[in-house]
Amino acid sequence: MNRERVRLQPAYILHHHPYRNSSRLLEVFTRDHGRFGMVARGVGSRRSRLQGRLQPFRPLLLSWSGRGELMTLTAAESDGLPLPLSGAALLGGFYLNELLLRLTGRHLPTPDLFALYHETLCRLGEGGLDEGVLRSFECRLLEELGYRMVLDHDVESGAPIQPDRCYCYHIEKGPVEVAEDGGGELRLSGSTLLALARGRFPDAVSLREARRLMRRVLAFYLGDKPLRSRQLFRALEKRSQGEPMP
Repeated sequence: MNRERVRLQPAYILHHHPYRNSSRLLEVFTRDHGRFGMVARGVGSRRSRLQGRLQPFRPLLLSWSGRGELMTLTAAESDGLPLPLSGAALLGGFYLNELLLRLTGRHLPTPDLFALYHETLCRLGEGGLDEGVLRSFECRLLEELGYRMVLDHDVESGAPIQPDRCYCYHIEKGPVEVAEDGGGELRLSGSTLLALARGRFPDAVSLREARRLMRRVLAFYLGDKPLRSRQLFRALEKRSQGEPMP
């Protein structure tokens, strides 16, 4: 197997933890090489210039070499200022990271998803935690992974979604019009489906319905293991009594 060598690839660190003596294991998300594991040797040493640089939410240019599943970091440069995430917005960033870790495969190039992730982090950094930004990311993430949600037409009749009508969303299929008092747990208005398709939510009702729908859809693909970031949001929500939770 040939040894891979890559120089100055745009990347973010999704997760890291100590490895052996002074090294660190990184889970990185790169523009052209997707997500994979990397060992950063010696960065735990006080003399290492990379110690404070290898953190989540910092745009980086990474260089590495190796073969197989685990690459070896050879260089890391900043590719801009760290994104100013704090408080609930910081938890929102960790939520994005956890979704990528749980849903994306390794070594699959996803440049459009990388651009979406960068754009979403910037929006969180500029405006704080915006629940609509999270809903839009979830929806587009599924689309980039091949699980595009039908949001513009009734999958049984083919009729365009009407904002003033009621629909039941069937996971892996799409919306079907129902009576206002029918449809089960995934009943929602056409205006919410259209808002989710546009990524713009005009009111609290559409945000609430979109949150309920996306939780159920994501749970279908995530499986039974709960998201740790949601548990952290729940604790924050209890303290602040008002921050939206993914």
